[in-house]
Amino acid sequence: MSSILQKQGLTAEQLAMVQSEMDKKKKSKTLGYVLWWFTGTFAGHRFYAGDTGYAVCMLLFGIFTLFIWNLVDVFFIGRRLEEKNDEIERKIIEKVKLYANAPGNATA
Repeated sequence: MSSILQKQGLTAEQLAMVQSEMDKKKKSKTLGYVLWWFTGTFAGHRFYAGDTGYAVCMLLFGIFTLFIWNLVDVFFIGRRLEEKNDEIERKIIEKVKLYANAPGNATA
């Protein structure tokens, strides 16, 4: 489900909570590209994006693929970080909704 649909029905206070948490937890594309540039050989950008499995594979097989994987990977960094940010936002929205619906937190 898209985060726009999930945001429907949230109060202004809840939306502010979501935005505040997103500002703290979102992944920066700029930092992703900087990590690719300086630590791409060691898969720093993949570790940053939370793709630990891919990162370990890049570390193990980077020597055998002559780092072609790293060169191709630059085209996928931006999209992957957008997906990761969407995932983070959906989780934050779910937590805010759970908190709002918890006993003792009734909104009138």
